[in-house]
Amino acid sequence: MTEIKVLIVDDHAMFREGIRALLKSYDDIVIVGEATQGMEAIEKVHQLTPHVVLMDIAMPVMGGLEATRHIQKATPMVKVLVLTQYQDSEYILSLIRAGAKGYIAKTATASELVTAIRTVFKGESYLYPNAASTLIEEYLSQAGDKKSEYERLSDREREVLQLVAEGQTNQEIADKLFISVKTVLRHRTSVMEKLGFHNRTELIKYAISKGLIEVPGKVE
Repeated sequence: MTEIKVLIVDDHAMFREGIRALLKSYDDIVIVGEATQGMEAIEKVHQLTPHVVLMDIAMPVMGGLEATRHIQKATPMVKVLVLTQYQDSEYILSLIRAGAKGYIAKTATASELVTAIRTVFKGESYLYPNAASTLIEEYLSQAGDKKSEYERLSDREREVLQLVAEGQTNQEIADKLFISVKTVLRHRTSVMEKLGFHNRTELIKYAISKGLIEVPGKVE
């Protein structure tokens, strides 16, 4: 049986002791060390080479988010499993972007924690059920926002969007729509602002994704 070496990172001694007590009955999990904040965690990772780091978020000196970034950059083979009381989507998304392989709430049971440790050890991602629900809701919300942004465009703005994406100049668009170049620029600026774009490349990609123009070189 392969032993999973675990480093516990939390600034509360009683909590670290509790984790040790929870995990001591599992033969495949070995606690190799503890750290009380992010800087110490980075040092212990280099000294002890754990397989999995149980990482808290809110700690003095250096928090778990920054420590996770450092660990993943220097030792990407080490898996960070975040164990925290924070459960909102902003924290979870930030942790995933920082390189954490998993997230589990401090309210989880011992068996759930062990499952999470074993899962990330194998290189898979683990999300506590409430976190998965939160991320799905966040994704659906963002998807809905994108849809509503397009629907907020006026018919004229949609025409300008398509013609700009097709590569037509402001003068060509003005001539085709029988409006002034100044009006074209106003519509173009409004489209960019409503969709949150900063350049024509982003606009073209969006137009392709919406099926407003064909992908260059695509054969039907």
